[in-house]
Amino acid sequence: MSFDLNEYCSNVTNKNVILTIKGSITSEVINRVLENVEEKLVDAEVDGKIRKKVYNVLVESLQNLYHHTEEVPSTLTDVSDNKFGVVTIESKDNGFLITTGNFVANSRVKPLKEKIDKINSLNLDELKDMYKFILNHQKLTAKGGGGLGLVDIARKTGHKLGYSFTDVDEQFSFFNLEIFVS
Repeated sequence: MSFDLNEYCSNVTNKNVILTIKGSITSEVINRVLENVEEKLVDAEVDGKIRKKVYNVLVESLQNLYHHTEEVPSTLTDVSDNKFGVVTIESKDNGFLITTGNFVANSRVKPLKEKIDKINSLNLDELKDMYKFILNHQKLTAKGGGGLGLVDIARKTGHKLGYSFTDVDEQFSFFNLEIFVS
């Protein structure tokens, strides 16, 4: 099974999509996305509490893309952006679905799966304890994070994190993360 980035991106044709971006994730893109989403949520008269949650989760998701996206695999010659990522926000029943996608080295797939599975196995109190533990005991990684992002997202949403990995080639996979905010 081969990975088709265009097919992945074209699957986002739902009429409830608020925003879709694909390309290089830069600080300028992040700022534009956050402004655009905030404006659209205000215009749609989304409850302030939900709007704040969506915004906070989106900030964390975009930071994850910015810091953890691998360069585009050389086997994908039709993508020229380095640090390529995909972000979609769509309105769902009583909430919003934030979906992100990015390339990861295959060596990172197993540890990332294990981390998400661990996060998904915890209740809110256990997530709070895990968050505090990481905050007090972890050192910053080479990419500038301390490992709090996914834990914080799960804490803020109160929902399990959906994810999948699709093989791209021998070195890379495409990581898809789904976050429901209600």
